[in-house]
Amino acid sequence: MRAPENPKPTRKPRLLSGMQPTHDSLHLGNYLGALLSWVQMQDTYDAFYAVVDLHALTVEVEPDALRERTRRTAAQYLAGGVDPARSTVFVQSHISEHAQLAWVLSCITGFGEASRMTQFKDKSGRHGAEGTTVGLFTYPVLMAADILLYDADQVPVGEDQRQHLELTRDLAGRFNSRYGQTFTVPEPHIVASTGKVHDLQDPTSKMSKSAPSQSGVIDLLEDPRVIAKRIRSAVTDAGREIRFDEVQKPGISNLLGIFSSLSGRSIESLEADYEGRGYGDLKKDVAEVVVALATPYRVRTLALLADPAELDRILAEGAERARDVASVTLARVYDRVGFLPSKR
Repeated sequence: MRAPENPKPTRKPRLLSGMQPTHDSLHLGNYLGALLSWVQMQDTYDAFYAVVDLHALTVEVEPDALRERTRRTAAQYLAGGVDPARSTVFVQSHISEHAQLAWVLSCITGFGEASRMTQFKDKSGRHGAEGTTVGLFTYPVLMAADILLYDADQVPVGEDQRQHLELTRDLAGRFNSRYGQTFTVPEPHIVASTGKVHDLQDPTSKMSKSAPSQSGVIDLLEDPRVIAKRIRSAVTDAGREIRFDEVQKPGISNLLGIFSSLSGRSIESLEADYEGRGYGDLKKDVAEVVVALATPYRVRTLALLADPAELDRILAEGAERARDVASVTLARVYDRVGFLPSKR
């Protein structure tokens, strides 16, 4: 009697995401909008998390600052709960295949469709032609290469990156149509609205390190006393009622959203708890829950940075795992487009 065939092994769906090392510290919006979900998803996905330092060159940066921020960003991934034993954590520039695939994809990207990218139009409009680089123009193509190299099934993105992911999907489909099935066409994993954090001084705008004033930004590596002071100074709204209403009460809604995301409590239960109480009570409690997160996070990050050799070892191991996947994809692409095989 013939033995039954072993079923083909199946892998977890693959996930890829990353952050630019453009600042010394991640802020609360980075944590709630991305890092927290990364940690939650690493058990159910084959997760690849990159520090995308190539993208950081779209703005002028000092070399020493870039190196320091790259390590600091990676350390904060780990401090936030990303486990290098369960996820692949690596630095984008350590994998040369990213730039190599980006060139191939740029050759099937229309000038018009690249010109229509909203972020490029916004930034080039502010800086003018002389202050806008080709790197900024082709940024979405490099982002597509980042994703397609790893056959990512899903990509966690905020609404501001959805257009770039749609370009990635278009390029994958275009390449597959022209050269045969090569790339996995990724699906977006849109971050839940409860993870959105707005500026404490301008609660109609997303918390961002590019904001004109940093007084409304909560840096997680900041002194906890400074964090608490910024929350106590947060802009609030007319009236005294504590309720979630992003149109009429954007400041209070932002604080309630932060509190809910960090405590796991529903907005409705918080509204009930603060009925008849003042804005100062809410700010004090939000400050306590944010400091309770940021204090051990800061300690863990600084401990990792105190041992750069060990941090570099973790990143080297991650790069090796990432390269094992990326090199196979690039070889497949090079073969499909007709490049001669290397005899090295």
